[in-house]
Amino acid sequence: MTAAADIIVTKAEHSKLKDINLENIPFGKYFTDHMLEADYEDGEWKNVEIKPYQPLLLAPSLAALHYGQAIFEGIKAYKNADGEAFIFRPYDNFKRFNISAERMEMPQVPEEIFIEGMRMLIDIDKSWIPEKKEHSLYIRPFMFSSDEMIGVRPSEKYKFIVILSPTGPYYAAPMKINVEEKFVRAVPGGIGYAKAAGNYGAAMYPTAQARKQGYDQVLWIDALEHKYVQECGTMNVFFIIGKTAVTPNLDAGTILAGVTRDSVIILLKEMGYTVEERPISINEIIEAHKNGTLHDVFGTGTAATISFIKELKYKDYIMNFDVEKWIATPEVKKRMDAIKYGIEADTHGWMYRI
Repeated sequence: MTAAADIIVTKAEHSKLKDINLENIPFGKYFTDHMLEADYEDGEWKNVEIKPYQPLLLAPSLAALHYGQAIFEGIKAYKNADGEAFIFRPYDNFKRFNISAERMEMPQVPEEIFIEGMRMLIDIDKSWIPEKKEHSLYIRPFMFSSDEMIGVRPSEKYKFIVILSPTGPYYAAPMKINVEEKFVRAVPGGIGYAKAAGNYGAAMYPTAQARKQGYDQVLWIDALEHKYVQECGTMNVFFIIGKTAVTPNLDAGTILAGVTRDSVIILLKEMGYTVEERPISINEIIEAHKNGTLHDVFGTGTAATISFIKELKYKDYIMNFDVEKWIATPEVKKRMDAIKYGIEADTHGWMYRI
């Protein structure tokens, strides 16, 4: 078991920060001065180090490139008004990472590497955390198989890495969403609940087709009956119908158990809304829109946080929403931001101090 004292630290000679303006930065384009890297070999984790951010030297026969044994997480760190740095719910991502690892037949990453290594890395690069509304430090832990051989079997070697990226809003404006009828994101018994790289690669073609039609993302529906809502692009999705918030349940294993999703459920209940986690069909959504009880539609995720949806299209039926008149979504976003940026007390214990 690796302790914090076993993590070797080599600092960069010069910081790239002076060349980057953190006031207006796109998502996922710039990376901080350092990274964490660890190797899994002979049944144990070793060579755990924090070092200058740098390219990897990989063999063409690397197993991950051929068989897709790769997983990742998305986490964010924030600064409060006093300049103190905090990570939002990292233990929940740590648990989910290892759930993904189990599903993909990969080794578990211990807390001493995932949590403490991440904390040490961010502490070194905390000057990269933007001190601006809607901005944060995006944290990307990932793991891939690193055997240098071709053969369809679980790898014997793995590499775990954490990189950091200062970022602004993922979706700056309310989105237009097209309900995807032909392609599906996940099936029962598949890997929909795992944050596996292949889930995202497979989504790119249908998403590109939607964008050609003027839409930002797709709303996935189930693979069996093609009527029950799943995820919205790479996000969980919520519908405010009357005073009830409805979001698809996780029972079938086709939907990622979002950390932001769980946080929003808690906050909505505190706001007086009934929250139902259950199957919800696109027909039920259309009916609620027709009778005037569908008030808000929004997506949730680490990268996007809470994203307003201004248009939802299913076949020839288009649902338009006046996001300026919404009550629930702006309020839950306001409450979430207040906790993340230290404006309101963190009564839930979500913020982990660096």
